[in-house]
Amino acid sequence: MASTIDYKALRAQAVVTGEDEAVTVNTRNLVDETLARYAREWSTLRELIQNAADAAATRVVIKIETAPSVRVPSPQTDDPSARLKHVFQHHTIDNWVVENNGQKLRPEDWARLKAISEGNPDETKIGAFGVGFYSVFSISENPFVTSGSEGLEFFWKGNALFTRPLQHGAIQSTDTAFVLPVRDTRSHVPHGEELFTLCRFLTRSMTFLALESIELRIDEWKILSLRKSIPGPVNVNIPSDLNRTTSDGLMRISKVTQEAVQLEAEWIAALQWSTGARSGRGIDAALEPAKKKLTSFFNKGLKSLSQSNERPAQDGKPVGPLEDLTKLSSQKVFFHVNKGATEISIGRNLSTEYQRIRKKAPPKTTTVSYLSQSYDERAASSTEKRTIASRLFETATPTSTGNIYIGFQTSQTTGFGAHLSIPSLVPTVEREQIDLTSNYINTWNVELLRAAGIVARISWSLAIANIKRQHSKNASIAQGKALTPEELENIVPAAELLYETFSWESAVPRGDVGNHIENAFWHCSPDFEILSSRGIVPCHKVRIAPADLSFIEELPVVPEPLLKAGLIKSLRAGGDLKEVQTEDIVEMLEKCRRTRTPNELQQLLAYIATRARANTITKGEIRSILDVAVATDEEEGSRRVIALNQIKNYVDPIKIPPDMPLPPSTIPFKYTKTLSKFDMDALGFQELQMLNWVRWLVENRDKPDQISSKHNMETSAAFASNVLKVLSKNWPSLSAESKAFVTSLLENRTIIPTKMGMKMPSDAYFSSVKLFGDLPVIQDIPHVKESVLAALGVRKTLEIGVVLERLMGGSSTGGSTDSKWSHVDLIKYLVSVWSDVPERDRQRLRSTPICPAETSSGKPAEQKFQVRELYEPDDSLRRLGLPTLQWPGTYRRASKEGDLLHTLGLRDAPPYSELVSIIATAGQSKNTPLRDYGIRYLIENYQSKGYSASAAAEIKTPFLPVHGSDDKLATPSDCFTNERVGLLGFDLLSTHLHQYAPQLGVQSDPPIDRCIARLLRKPPRSKRHAREIFAYMTSRLGVITNDHVNALAAAKIVPVGMDKMAGDEKGTRLRYSTPRMCFLGDGGDFKNIFDFVDFGQEANMFLLRCGSKHQPNATEIAQLLIQRPAKFLDELDVSKYMDILVQVAKAWDTLRQDRSLIEAMKQASFLLASKEVTPGSANNQEDEEEGTAKTWQLAKASNIIIIGDDIINYQLFKSHLLAAPQQDEMLEDFYIHLGAPKLGSLIEERQKFGDFASDQSAALKLQSTIHERARLYLHQTPKQSIRHDAKWVENSLTVQAVRSIVVRTSLKGQNVTHTQPRTATLHREGSHDWVIYVTPDYEIWDVSQVLSNLILLRSKPGDAMMLESILRSDLRSLQRKGLNIDKILRQREREAKIAQETHQQHLEQELRARMEREALQQELEKGQRNADKEAKDPMPGDFPGSSPAKSHDAEESQESQGFLTDTLKKWGFDFGRKPQSAGDHQVNGNRVEDDFRDLGSLDSHPEADGPGPQHPPQDKPSTPRPPSKAMSRKELDEELQKAIHLSRPHTSSTLTSPHADHKVEETHVTCDAKPGMNILYAGEMSNLPVFLDDEYIESSNTSGEKFMTANREGLKLFASVLHDCATIYNVPKECVHIFYDVESDTVAFNKSKSLFFNYRIFKEQAHLDMMQQGNKEGPTSDWSVTMAHELTHNIEGDHSVRFNYIMQNLIARHVIRIAQVATARPASGDGVAAPAAATQQSRQAVPARATQPPRQPPPRAPLAKGTFSGGFRR
Repeated sequence: MASTIDYKALRAQAVVTGEDEAVTVNTRNLVDETLARYAREWSTLRELIQNAADAAATRVVIKIETAPSVRVPSPQTDDPSARLKHVFQHHTIDNWVVENNGQKLRPEDWARLKAISEGNPDETKIGAFGVGFYSVFSISENPFVTSGSEGLEFFWKGNALFTRPLQHGAIQSTDTAFVLPVRDTRSHVPHGEELFTLCRFLTRSMTFLALESIELRIDEWKILSLRKSIPGPVNVNIPSDLNRTTSDGLMRISKVTQEAVQLEAEWIAALQWSTGARSGRGIDAALEPAKKKLTSFFNKGLKSLSQSNERPAQDGKPVGPLEDLTKLSSQKVFFHVNKGATEISIGRNLSTEYQRIRKKAPPKTTTVSYLSQSYDERAASSTEKRTIASRLFETATPTSTGNIYIGFQTSQTTGFGAHLSIPSLVPTVEREQIDLTSNYINTWNVELLRAAGIVARISWSLAIANIKRQHSKNASIAQGKALTPEELENIVPAAELLYETFSWESAVPRGDVGNHIENAFWHCSPDFEILSSRGIVPCHKVRIAPADLSFIEELPVVPEPLLKAGLIKSLRAGGDLKEVQTEDIVEMLEKCRRTRTPNELQQLLAYIATRARANTITKGEIRSILDVAVATDEEEGSRRVIALNQIKNYVDPIKIPPDMPLPPSTIPFKYTKTLSKFDMDALGFQELQMLNWVRWLVENRDKPDQISSKHNMETSAAFASNVLKVLSKNWPSLSAESKAFVTSLLENRTIIPTKMGMKMPSDAYFSSVKLFGDLPVIQDIPHVKESVLAALGVRKTLEIGVVLERLMGGSSTGGSTDSKWSHVDLIKYLVSVWSDVPERDRQRLRSTPICPAETSSGKPAEQKFQVRELYEPDDSLRRLGLPTLQWPGTYRRASKEGDLLHTLGLRDAPPYSELVSIIATAGQSKNTPLRDYGIRYLIENYQSKGYSASAAAEIKTPFLPVHGSDDKLATPSDCFTNERVGLLGFDLLSTHLHQYAPQLGVQSDPPIDRCIARLLRKPPRSKRHAREIFAYMTSRLGVITNDHVNALAAAKIVPVGMDKMAGDEKGTRLRYSTPRMCFLGDGGDFKNIFDFVDFGQEANMFLLRCGSKHQPNATEIAQLLIQRPAKFLDELDVSKYMDILVQVAKAWDTLRQDRSLIEAMKQASFLLASKEVTPGSANNQEDEEEGTAKTWQLAKASNIIIIGDDIINYQLFKSHLLAAPQQDEMLEDFYIHLGAPKLGSLIEERQKFGDFASDQSAALKLQSTIHERARLYLHQTPKQSIRHDAKWVENSLTVQAVRSIVVRTSLKGQNVTHTQPRTATLHREGSHDWVIYVTPDYEIWDVSQVLSNLILLRSKPGDAMMLESILRSDLRSLQRKGLNIDKILRQREREAKIAQETHQQHLEQELRARMEREALQQELEKGQRNADKEAKDPMPGDFPGSSPAKSHDAEESQESQGFLTDTLKKWGFDFGRKPQSAGDHQVNGNRVEDDFRDLGSLDSHPEADGPGPQHPPQDKPSTPRPPSKAMSRKELDEELQKAIHLSRPHTSSTLTSPHADHKVEETHVTCDAKPGMNILYAGEMSNLPVFLDDEYIESSNTSGEKFMTANREGLKLFASVLHDCATIYNVPKECVHIFYDVESDTVAFNKSKSLFFNYRIFKEQAHLDMMQQGNKEGPTSDWSVTMAHELTHNIEGDHSVRFNYIMQNLIARHVIRIAQVATARPASGDGVAAPAAATQQSRQAVPARATQPPRQPPPRAPLAKGTFSGGFRR
């Protein structure tokens, strides 16, 4: 991999050894490249005219001096037209001369002319970039400038530009002239379209420039003269509610003045003259050379050269050459300019950036101008289109869209129809577009555009107020009424032009320019007045009316001619102008309390209908309008108020004639005749239905206020006849329900005209009824359908009462005499007239007794019956004893008489229920023949008589015979055909009827619900009975649901055995259990614990479905265990009980889901536990150890301990403990889950060590053996059982010898203690390292025990014995025992070889890097010496105190080499020693890393859990004492990397900690281990968080924002130093923080591995002054040592020997980097050399208002009070 190049070092070398060389510039190329950006037309003239305006000139004269043709002589004539034509055709341009009468050039002006890119420093002038004048070089090689008595000529020498000054005191001129000899002498004189384009450009130039006249001359001819006159500015009032300040607050419009401008142009006819063909070539060919030259001359300005050169005359037709080219023409245009005086107030940063870019200070004030034409001005300026005058002025005044002017017109449009002059805008270099790229300049320009938008808004207010003022005499405006069409015609044109001006469109080429202007225009004032139908009112009160709203003239709407204006579209798009909404109409109707006229009512309804058809109005909105609309209806001289909220209906003239009386809720037809049915539906009007109309006529017949007497149906035969005609016409379209409703309304009313007067329909007869002469027959009802009258009840037959009275009673009326009729005669009469018998008479016939029943002899009985009470005369019905109709002769069902009788209700069979009743009565009375016949009749007629449709299950009367009983009857739902249901006590149908069970409605089995209910109510009486019932229930499993199963599973229905009866020793009773608690089979060991049954395979299937199992599961066992643990233990021995516990433990994942069960298990005493007791107790199992015995008992989990791998402590306290079984780890976990503590958690152990043994050789040998044999031991151990692997043992486990070890062990909660000596024990050193302390006479068994507990997750006694055997045996012996020694040792050798090679590569890389650094340092020193010889002053970066006069050898022997060396010496580095040998590596003559090459590390970690053995007392050295154990290079590298990489950012906005000091004896540095801090987040500086002491905030009454502002420069310098230090150590920048306190000595501190550095110390140690003077050497070196100190605290808490050793190595590893960074020159722009003002500000530290709000801190989690890893104090 390629080595990293240190570019900073190379740059430093170039600074030292390089020589100065000037940068050369090709001036010609520079000018050409700069001017290439000037692509706009007439760029040179534009720049020179702008310079004249900046010089306060009022007049500019442009002269084109020509040279005569050498081939074509001038005409010898006095005709000026002929001579001018000759000039146009044959002369060429010699010089361009531009004169102005402005101020003469000053010395500084002459100096700027000679310097490229030095613009005008006057902030009020437009020129800024200093390249405008150099546009003359695009056409002239040697331009000449004269002003007053001085002149200056420019000329080229190669690519270099030179000048020649001139003093011509003899020639005095008040003008300034620019003389431009053309580079190309072949350039033709412009004429035709070329000349016209130039003149139009000059006309456009007069718009905003402060020039009064411009003249264009060609030789002695004045081609064009432009004069501008302004009477004087007029101050205008700015609306009070208008916000004059821009949105960012940088600019404010102080006042606005209006200028009325008259621009007059005078030209000669030559302006529109063009040459004809010349020398046989066309006009384009003739002008081609001129086009090319002029294009080059004016920078591509002749855009129209490709067009025809023939000018159109005033009539639009081409004309040839004119005769008199000197004829004068003139034209005037009028417009106005509104100038807004703008005050500017910007911040320092924006001012500085503006001055950097513009090379001038920003102006304090500026002017924003608005140019437009009013309607009167445009009318006064109007010219015919396409004339020379109209085309000349077409760009001077805006038409469709205006342009931005920065002195001259730019290519940027405004987005609306007005020009805007904003001279303070910062344009691009060529002044064609606005600069919106730079952040600060963008802010400046955007604010100016917003100011222009405000001026435009003020201009709008002025224009609209002017319109209002001009038309204030209109009567309608004066009275606040709607404008008449004539008044609108007068006022609309002016408003239309104004709306056209302010029609906003997208600006080009940058749309955001127009957006800024438009946004400011709209947002600067809340009110915006526009013209409406009721005058000029705020736009939020005006509405857009898409339809005629003359019915509500009170609402102001936009006049129709203005609807298409772009301004209206903008107002609509912005939501300021809305279309007419329903609420507007409602508001006006409510506010203007007058009734609408009939015409207005018709328009209102038409408007609503139109919107409804367009789906732009909702029904709710329509209803809201109708609720408030009131109109007046005038008809036949009467007036009626129509409230539309009461209108519900409309009338259809086709159905109901409009001249008929209508209900008040129906709107008259004349208002709805133009509306469709859809419109009516939209209005919410429903068609007036016939039945409603008729009902209204009937119900209001006696109310004169509703219906007049002539419209009373019951008294007026004519009106009744008309109503019946209408009804007859609409009758076919009425529904049956409507017909019935109308009939019910009219049938009891006297509405039928008859010859006997007005009768009810039921009392009137058709003329066809002539049986009697005194009947009321209808008359005078023409054109009424007979069916309508019949439906109303007019009779075609005699009333049935009359028939029964006059005919069957034997009386006669009207001279007619008849004998009495029989029931047979009546039936035959009715058959003949039945179709005309009304329904009411038919119902009377059905309810009147008219027929006798037959007696047993067949004669009619005296009593009469209703027809529906009798049956057909049939023998089968007679046998059932039913009453039958007496009918002489043979009765035929199919005859007409039979049909009529059945229509009247004659029965042909008894109903099902009546037949059942007959059968049941016969059965109860023991009339067996009748009962059997009834059953047979039911079976035989099951289908034919419809009995199949009857529900037998609903029959509650018992009528079916039951098997086994002659007297008992049952209902179809209470008897069954399956014989097995008898087991449950159900009745069986008589056997001979089983085949007819479907016809009788009998099921084979009862519903399963009833079966289960019987079973639950009456369980089996015996096991045999249970076998039969359960077998039957198995056959019904298909219909048994889960709900049934749940009920059965919890019911005690299973007989399981016999229990003794209470109080009776001999008596027993059957015991029942639930299926869920029963198990199938013989039971085995559980047969006496659980209920096991066996009812056979078929019956058992039912029990399995109900929840029985073959064996209990773990949950069931657990539940029973906690209920009856003693019974379990009595039935089973300890071994089997333990097996059950193991089974339950294996199901822990299932059991844990039942929280209630787990809680019960924790509280139950059901777990086996053993205790060591003296022999003699019952149920003991002798232990292997003599004199003790183990007894088992049941206990709660919380009272049982887990021995685990703590065998030693168990042996000490076993007589006081209940121990869990040890043979199964899963069982131990089960005990732990239930709350059993581990023995280790109850043991308190204190170790006491003697002094270290003087001879550590035995310990080191044991350590080597452990490292070697651990790999052999763990090689055979499963990985899941290993806590620490062999590599960890080698790196983190050491062995040390002490003179003695005593361990005091006690049991928590009990006053039991054991103290005993040990030969080996384990002690933790720090967070990762462990030490085995041994006595000189240690035992391998003790070592094996502590080692196995350390490296294994669960250590058993056998594990320690195995490890002891491996430690004791030699390798040969182990190999004989089967261990693969060779493979394991080879693997270790490979790992050691890889580690050695890696270490060797690291050393080689470090050696190469050191040699490269030394070579680089030698080069730096060589360059330093050379520089010292050449200059007296030292170069930046030299160490203070070095003398140039000293020799190199003297420098090497010097002890002090500057800040870095002094700083390192303070921390124990002595770099002043001479090398011991030639092989010693040096840097700057100092030994660095070799000083610590042989140092080691400490033997203990400062964060150890307890105190380790004390070392023998030693003499304290003057420098940090090296540790007793050597630290390898690899270990040191890892520690140094860890110290750096553990750093992390602080993520809270506060930091609080109490103060706490402690003394560290091993260091010479004062360090506050726990400095008291209470600091708050204040802000960020250079991406480093800054914190502030809360006491300082309170005492100084300041804030974080003020502090950051006042100390911005100082904090920036401090942050740069910390950035350098972080770069040295490769510490992430986000881990570094700055804080400021008041009076503590804390230089820095480390909080949770976040680094904090004190800014106050940085100031007090003069580091701030050094940085401001450009000296970063001292601050960088000092603070790099401080950062190393805090980095070391990442891994070391206290200042021990190990701390100093690691810190010094950290500094030594980076000392070269410190030197390089400290002596490097600061890059430009990094803030080292701060300006004097900034220095002064940082020293005073006075709170100041920030120009920008401080950045808010990121979301940070709250930081709890804690301690610091360390704080560095002075």
